[in-house]
Amino acid sequence: MRLPPLKALPVFEAVARLTSFSAAAEELSITQSAVSHQIKQLETYLGEPLFWRSGRMVTLTDEGRQYFDAIGSALLQIERASEQLLGHEESRLRLSVFSSFAVRWLVPRLPELQRLHPQIDLALEMSSQNPVLSDRVADCFITIYTSAPAYSYEHLYTERLFPVCSQDYWQRIRREMGWDTEPDARGELPILPEQIAQFPLLSTHSIFNRPAGDWAAWFRAVDQSLPGGTRVQHFSHMLLALEAARFNQGIALTNDYMLSTRKDSEDFVRLPAHAVVTGDKFYFAWKTSRRRERGIQTLRRWLVDEAIRAGLRGE
Repeated sequence: MRLPPLKALPVFEAVARLTSFSAAAEELSITQSAVSHQIKQLETYLGEPLFWRSGRMVTLTDEGRQYFDAIGSALLQIERASEQLLGHEESRLRLSVFSSFAVRWLVPRLPELQRLHPQIDLALEMSSQNPVLSDRVADCFITIYTSAPAYSYEHLYTERLFPVCSQDYWQRIRREMGWDTEPDARGELPILPEQIAQFPLLSTHSIFNRPAGDWAAWFRAVDQSLPGGTRVQHFSHMLLALEAARFNQGIALTNDYMLSTRKDSEDFVRLPAHAVVTGDKFYFAWKTSRRRERGIQTLRRWLVDEAIRAGLRGE
């Protein structure tokens, strides 16, 4: 078995991650000249330059980036395997997760995860867009894409949107529609799309990446068009639109996980109207080569159980 200089590998990983010889030296508690020596030794062995050096600036070459992707993953696996044999139960995991999913669904449930699995030390990496699946970003992910061949995926949730408003705004709707005079007469009769369009609609741009795309899709689901002249207020993120609805500014479209805690469900009224499926599916993703790591599999099973308990999965 031909192996590179093994002492140089953690040094290379630190320099590549920190993009600095001096920062790597400080982290590893060695001199900067020792860092330079180890990197030179590794480059000589491989016959390829791993870094471009320009003054104090250090960037990976194409060969260096390819090597870093492989070495970073291998060193993590060595560390995990060693911890298991040494009897260290703690599993340190970085989970990359969408900001809205983290804030409204995951974070309120973390005390239960800590109670059931105190050995898991979970660090959240917030993302506003779908992250690149890589060990450099996180150990595992909640993502809507399943195209990375090196990863395995577990389905958590298929997104659907439905209209909500605050408790106070619902009473205003009832008054303006004349329903409050006979509060029991309506029963479970739905509110019609054309009736909803009489009130300000709060739209989230990021769902379909076009103005009022969410409401246009909601009307299209029942073969209607968004009526001309409808008052639409635009927001970049669903969190913002939902907060606007909380403060009586109109009707927003939201999804199941945004209203999955008791407090949120009590603050809002889900209007008696249809829902529309966006096409986005949320998955828990982990690198297939790390499938035997107990921490990742414990987190996977807990997330699936919580998704089922919260009604996100119909199992």
